[in-house]
Amino acid sequence: MINRNIKIFFMLLPTLLVIGGIFFIGILKGLFISLGYFPEVGLERFTLHYYKEVMKDRAFIDSFKFSLHTSFWSATIGVLMGVFLSYLLLERKNKDSIDYWLYKIPIIIPHTIGALIIYNMFSQTGIISRVFNYLGIIHNYNEFFQLVYDNHGLGIILTYIWKEIPFVVLVVYTVLKGINSKLAEAALNLGASKRQVFFHILLPLAGPSIMGTFIIIFAFSFGSFEVPFLLGPTNPRALPVKAYIEYTNADLKHRPYSMVINMVLSALSFILIVMYAKVFKKISKYE
Repeated sequence: MINRNIKIFFMLLPTLLVIGGIFFIGILKGLFISLGYFPEVGLERFTLHYYKEVMKDRAFIDSFKFSLHTSFWSATIGVLMGVFLSYLLLERKNKDSIDYWLYKIPIIIPHTIGALIIYNMFSQTGIISRVFNYLGIIHNYNEFFQLVYDNHGLGIILTYIWKEIPFVVLVVYTVLKGINSKLAEAALNLGASKRQVFFHILLPLAGPSIMGTFIIIFAFSFGSFEVPFLLGPTNPRALPVKAYIEYTNADLKHRPYSMVINMVLSALSFILIVMYAKVFKKISKYE
């Protein structure tokens, strides 16, 4: 077994060196630039000046709060709805019906396309507002509730919820299906209701997997660029969008500000990876 693992490691080593080298060199280069070392444009002295400037910048703080807001609510609502749908699928008798496979469709659709679908559906000139206008519910498109480009990021949250619920279902439903059915049967025979079985048996056993799914969705949405770029407001902007705007500034000496934001995103991603690793240990222990 040990020899087999060593053989697999050496077979993967060339690919790991290339991918790992590109990744770590990129992180190191970004770290140096964020610390003011960018000799290509005449910056050759390490300094924390750019970190201090970014941390004191009100626009950065607002962007950080905005990204936390959209990521937290999209992950929370997505996980709650995904767990509920997983339980409904678990209780279904007919696993081959069309609605059993219908929920998986959003998985194959890219986030960019998903953002465009949300825009065409929920913008003030979108399909729903046009239908409301035709039915006389609203008399002007501006009367339709703004779900896109709003300061609360509702369009962003809707896109992530629609996209990530199927991912939650695939993970949680698999876990729920793998739990010994005799536990639920014993509880039902002893007088427990289905609601009690779900909250006191199934949910605690699936808890580590649910938490791991939440961390994955939160980390992805916090660092995602395309959806906030397409559906987000101009102020505040999501952190990845703000980093992109700073990076594309015509003055290259402005680039360390972008790298500081990228380092903040990387640090948070590392923290979430550590959290997920701890959750994964609990999952493995349960298995």
